[in-house]
Amino acid sequence: MINKGVVVLGVLLGAAAGVLLAPEKGSVTRDKLKKEGKDIKNQLSSDLTEVKEDLSEAVASGKEKFKQDMEDFASKSSYKTEQAITFIEKQLAILKEKNKTLQKTS
Repeated sequence: MINKGVVVLGVLLGAAAGVLLAPEKGSVTRDKLKKEGKDIKNQLSSDLTEVKEDLSEAVASGKEKFKQDMEDFASKSSYKTEQAITFIEKQLAILKEKNKTLQKTS
């Protein structure tokens, strides 16, 4: 993709060269400069709008990805929590059995 700054610079240089090399009346040259200035302003405005839209899309995409990553993390951590609870319950059952044997022997 061509860098927009390079394109704008090329337009400016082309406009300057055209004005300097074309032998015309001052009023004609001024009118051309005004027109080219407006064209450049419109192009810059369009480019800035496009960049703003691209940034908005990137932010929205980033938010969506972050949201999805958080949901995935919550799901995985919930699964791991369930595993930990199951492990603790098994350990508790073992301790209860050991405690019962101690109670019978005393």
